[in-house]
Amino acid sequence: MTTSLNNNFLPPGLISNLQQVLSSRNDDVEQRSSSLHHHHHHHHHLADSTKISSSSSSCSTSLSSWSEGNKDSLSTKPVVLVTNAEGIESPGLTFLVEALVLDASLDVCVCAPQLDRSVCGHSVTVRETISVCSNEVSGAIAYEVSGTPVDCVSLALSGALFSWSRPALVISGINRGSSSGQNMLYSGAFAGAREALICGVPSLCISLNWKKDVCCESNIKDAVNVCLPLIYAAVEDLQKGVFPKSCLLNIEIPSFPLTNKGFKITKQSQWRSSLSWQAVTATKNSPASHYMSNQQSLGIKLAQLSRDASAAGAARRLNSQRKNVEIESVGIAGKLSSQLKFKKYFRLELLEKERENVDENLDIRAVEDGFVSVTPVTISPTVSSEIQNSVSNWIATHLSGTIKLPLPGII
Repeated sequence: MTTSLNNNFLPPGLISNLQQVLSSRNDDVEQRSSSLHHHHHHHHHLADSTKISSSSSSCSTSLSSWSEGNKDSLSTKPVVLVTNAEGIESPGLTFLVEALVLDASLDVCVCAPQLDRSVCGHSVTVRETISVCSNEVSGAIAYEVSGTPVDCVSLALSGALFSWSRPALVISGINRGSSSGQNMLYSGAFAGAREALICGVPSLCISLNWKKDVCCESNIKDAVNVCLPLIYAAVEDLQKGVFPKSCLLNIEIPSFPLTNKGFKITKQSQWRSSLSWQAVTATKNSPASHYMSNQQSLGIKLAQLSRDASAAGAARRLNSQRKNVEIESVGIAGKLSSQLKFKKYFRLELLEKERENVDENLDIRAVEDGFVSVTPVTISPTVSSEIQNSVSNWIATHLSGTIKLPLPGII
């Protein structure tokens, strides 16, 4: 196992604890693997360490009522809450839960979005009612929520769904796509893990560096095998009180998990996907196509289409009165009369961009080099004294006499 702790802007004690988590559990995980090897067979040294008990699920599969679905949550086993951003039916979540429920020592529960809510950031649903439906994933008690990943975690931890007061660990994943660098700010998956940390619950965000037209479903299964040892180590050390505190671990697995070079402690880079806005026609952005692809009931689809048609007719009449013009080119808009209004449709796409001269200790570089990147992330509002003094001096220069500066030595 490889670790790199250079230039990591985190407390030395935290880094020392984290390094211990990644390195000291090898022997224990190998023992777990050898005793349970007859259940599965893999060819990679990390995959070999993920063999787990084929015991029945610790969570009840009967969900005929809310109370019945919560019976097994009263057990004393450590609770692992799983969420994600891609939706409750995504293969990453399904494969991860399938593996976790085989370990009879864990109580695995799921609370995840009903639909794909990737790239929604740390958004929450307010002034609207969300629905929650009971479900099950590989025998684990599950709830699908018509909200964001943050809604899911916040609701699960509120005590309104599950009978347990608090899980031992929250896992967001396994998600397809990068959550490295500044993509963390956009990632719904990372936001779910961050919400858990804000609520005081240790969390992991696990992502597979998914490459379109290159990766396949088997890569997701391999990613599960790679991350299981770290999950087991986290649960065990949380019970012992030696897991790193006040941070979440953002874990990103290379596109081909079984060829990884080991785990590497990294720091967050400034890299992000390129945001590309493309003009589209009204038909490509029509509400009808959106609902046809996302709603589950034909009755809902037809009713929504009827409402959309009525709304579209009313909008056309109103636009006609206002002399609105729908155009396909922003350039044309500048040539039209200033008295006319226009409507335009755009769609955002996230594009990969080249990375040059990236520090080998940064998350995105480590993944590209074949390592499993483990980035400790805190939510501390602490600002360095250098930045604090710089801002104070800048404000004082322009607003002299109207601002109260901090006393010397006080940050």
